[in-house]
Amino acid sequence: MNKSYHFWITGCQMNYADARRVATELEKLGYHANPDLDSADVIVLQTCTVRQQSEDKAYGKLHQLKHIKEQHPDKTIAVMGCVVGVRGNEKLEKVFPFVDVFMEPSTDGQPLIAHLTQDEIIAIEEQELAQRYAWQDGDAVLPADQRGDVVAAPVAIVYGCSHACTFCIIPQKRGKERSRAIGSIVSEVRALVKQGVKEVMLLGQIVDRYGYDVPDGPDLADLLKAVNDVEGLERIRFLTSHPNYMT
Repeated sequence: MNKSYHFWITGCQMNYADARRVATELEKLGYHANPDLDSADVIVLQTCTVRQQSEDKAYGKLHQLKHIKEQHPDKTIAVMGCVVGVRGNEKLEKVFPFVDVFMEPSTDGQPLIAHLTQDEIIAIEEQELAQRYAWQDGDAVLPADQRGDVVAAPVAIVYGCSHACTFCIIPQKRGKERSRAIGSIVSEVRALVKQGVKEVMLLGQIVDRYGYDVPDGPDLADLLKAVNDVEGLERIRFLTSHPNYMT
């Protein structure tokens, strides 16, 4: 199989982390990254709505893709991120009926994977090809075109936000605060380090609220200690922090 994917990404570091997760799943199917949108078999828009300009850019790109889809109906078009949000996409489906898959923020890409693999079984040779692109044990990987070249990578540790600031749309788009398990995060960091990453950026809307949604759970300090123990990792950064939760 010689199929390719292309990501068009706007927004924050969290969007780039989410896009990497989906790229990993595509590469497990044997797809490879393609810098050229027009020739890619799968086109994924990773979108942002924090600023009106970003949202307008996403809608503008979608209108552009409408013409591409009309000329090449076999292409798969997916939209993910905050334009989709967590409250359903019925309106988007009506406005952009040519889009094949809509995915919520912080997705692992399974709706897209299910769409691509429906009514077909991945052949043995394709699975062997996939081994060259991505590990099959569930560990996060860098896309093949970044492996060995990227020294810093974002890692999401808290999804969503439970604050209701009047100026911010994030809780409506990304849902309530959810902390990842320490083991899952450390596993991802360890996998990234094996592929050449020296620095990780731990991400959350309020990153120092890590663990607040888990009764008697670990906090950010516990996580930092665990990540610091990963052999080969040289630097740890985190954002975005809130002074009320930093002690």
